Amino acid sequence: MKRFLTACLLAGAALTAAAQAWPAKPIKLIVAYPPGGVSDIVARTLADQLAPALGVPVIIDNKAGASGAIGVDALAKSAPDGYTFGFSAVSPLTLSPHLGKLPFDPKRDVVPVVSVMYSPVLLVATPATDAKDFKSLLDQARAKPGAVRWSTSGTASLGHIMQEQLKSAARVDITHIPYKGGGQMITDAIGGQFEILSINSSPAIVQQVKAGKLRALAVGAPARIDSLPQVPTLAELGFAAANMTSTFGIFAPAGTPAAIVERFNAQVNKVLAMPDLRAKLVAADNVPTGGSAAAFGKQIAQESENNARIIRQANIKAD
Repeated sequence: MKRFLTACLLAGAALTAAAQAWPAKPIKLIVAYPPGGVSDIVARTLADQLAPALGVPVIIDNKAGASGAIGVDALAKSAPDGYTFGFSAVSPLTLSPHLGKLPFDPKRDVVPVVSVMYSPVLLVATPATDAKDFKSLLDQARAKPGAVRWSTSGTASLGHIMQEQLKSAARVDITHIPYKGGGQMITDAIGGQFEILSINSSPAIVQQVKAGKLRALAVGAPARIDSLPQVPTLAELGFAAANMTSTFGIFAPAGTPAAIVERFNAQVNKVLAMPDLRAKLVAADNVPTGGSAAAFGKQIAQESENNARIIRQANIKAD
């Protein structure tokens, strides 16, 4: 027993020493999405600002696929030494686990470090409908059950969850049109292949709205967005439960020393407070968040619980 206690003390001392010396080499940031997208650009911007603050390079490693689950799995299997972190939406932790078996346990294998931003979700009408506002669209859905087609980035995506919430709350029958990505969906939207789509707000989609090719009817966000201030939130329209956003944050492998998680959290919060960085995020309709690791963990747990209930009630199955 004495030897065991001594070994534990020595191990604890080694972890403390490692945390105090951290960082002593480059840090890898696994990005759960392909290069060039909004999330990748945000992660690289963060890395560029974190490197001088930490005194070591922060290297981006893109591991895309399975709606972020591949990147999170790679993070979960990384050494918990404070030299590997991950950047991802929370959906691999709050949505994917309720749809099928994952190669990692979202509650045991990764830990939240800091919330980085949320991306508002726009509900946009296409030329296939003359609805001028969200109420008109719902009226059309009630008049012709199933005739209103709503596209999302896929079955069991955040957009699909929002749709099921709205169908239940508004008591309407809407046909779900799942896609496997945003590019073709936007092209088909402009061509009037369906009546409405849900998509993360971005300069590209806002440009199509301002050009008159699409019409923004509502937004999932805590407040109206600066790029489209005339568009009401779903909460304003009476659908608070469907008023969802895509939240992104930084995670670490479980077992990463708490002192390192705390220090990395503090550095990210400092970077998020920089006026230039905040301006870049807001310009792309991404809203910087920040905060403690504990608060982020509570948010994730609550969102996971809400998603589980919606998926169960709507009997949503993964593709």
